[in-house]
Amino acid sequence: MADIANKYPENVTGGFYVDDQCIDCDLCRETAPANFTRNDDGGHSYVYKQPENDAESALCKEAMEGCPVEAIGSNGAE
Repeated sequence: MADIANKYPENVTGGFYVDDQCIDCDLCRETAPANFTRNDDGGHSYVYKQPENDAESALCKEAMEGCPVEAIGSNGAE
C-alpha cells in the first residue's frame, strides 16, 4: 500500500500520488497518460496533473488498482 509520507516530491498536490515503491513499470503512464509521467533522472512515475473529470479519475483509479507494487495512493480520492 502506498504511503503518503514516502510520496515523491514531484507529485502535484491532490488526491493521487506515487510513492518511493515505484519500479518504473510504465503501467500507470499507459493507463492514465494525462495524469502520470516519468521522472527520467529518478526512474519512476509521478502524478503531474490531478484528474479533472470522472473519466480521468476512473483511469487513475484503474492505474492504482493495477500497480504491481501498490506505489500509487489516493489519499481518499475517488
